[in-house]
Amino acid sequence: MHATQTLPDVVRRRRSRTLTPAQIEAFGAELDALRSEVLDSLGEREAIYIRRVQAIVRYSEIGGRGLLFAGWLPPAWLAGAGLLAFSKIVDNMELGHNVMHGQYDWMNEPSLRGDTYEWDHACDGDAWRHSHNYLHHAFTNVQGKDRDIGYGFLRLFASQPWQPLHLVQAGVAVGLATFFQWGIALHDLELDEVVRGRVPLDTLRRQAPPVLRKVLRQFAKDYAVFPVLAGPAFLPVLSGNLAANLIRNLWTFGIIFCGHFTADAETFPATVLEDESRGAWYLRQIRGSSNLTGGPTFHFLTGNLSHQIEHHLYPDVPAMRYADMAERVREICARYEQHYNTGSFWSQFATVVTRIVKYSFPTWSAAEPTAAG
Repeated sequence: MHATQTLPDVVRRRRSRTLTPAQIEAFGAELDALRSEVLDSLGEREAIYIRRVQAIVRYSEIGGRGLLFAGWLPPAWLAGAGLLAFSKIVDNMELGHNVMHGQYDWMNEPSLRGDTYEWDHACDGDAWRHSHNYLHHAFTNVQGKDRDIGYGFLRLFASQPWQPLHLVQAGVAVGLATFFQWGIALHDLELDEVVRGRVPLDTLRRQAPPVLRKVLRQFAKDYAVFPVLAGPAFLPVLSGNLAANLIRNLWTFGIIFCGHFTADAETFPATVLEDESRGAWYLRQIRGSSNLTGGPTFHFLTGNLSHQIEHHLYPDVPAMRYADMAERVREICARYEQHYNTGSFWSQFATVVTRIVKYSFPTWSAAEPTAAG
């Protein structure tokens, strides 16, 4: 960031104080110190925790699939679908997502390597590491850089140009929530940019095979292999797998959208990347992210992405430490008079829904004095 530049000139629902370059540097130094302190303290506690998470995922999947094999009995079907949904949620959010960020690379354990881990998800691990770990986390909420802003077809901020198709984006959002893992699986292929002619077909042909292999493998696992193995219980297993995936999709959609697209979340022009300092990068993460309040069970089921602010500040720090770090981060933000965006799931989700509906119409444009939307 240039020496005389502060943060983007946007009007926020809740204003944060504009910091001088010296204050931005001091702010960043405090957050860096917190990161170093936590990384230096990693050890047996975190190792035991993640191994327990691995066991929870493994045995809840076995239990869920086993109950579905007796799925002609309604209580068994309900318990099996619920347990399998639980396994998929924890695998995706607390295990897979966090491991693929390299949060446990320090353990030097092959099954927990961030650059090779594969999860129980239609999205190929390498595609996720590119679209999420790199593009989204390096360029969080930067227009034209972060493809997670609207996922290529939703208009969620006034800075995004309106198109007639946005009139039906409420329905599109419901469809995305329903089939979320499949949308995420195809996200890195940039199909919207291919349609617009901005990405060559040759690029798509080169990148598609590993992505499609993972999609087909996941589809076959849940909707062919296990139902066929169930024999007479084919339909209960098939429907149970559908239900588990639907629950997981709706849950992850809700948590992820609440972490990024609430009323106070901001977007930034690409100019912020010019000589952006570490402190300014931290401020961008805070102003583009939203937290959710709740208890330990809720935080666990979100993969601790209910602490989205801390996750964007420290993506390579074990997420199980975010709850403790959040108290320090909030205190630092208060001293520098920076808005710390947090609230209950339903209050934050209500603002997400408002955003989806509001920006489906062309009457809201970048010229209006609105909060990043």
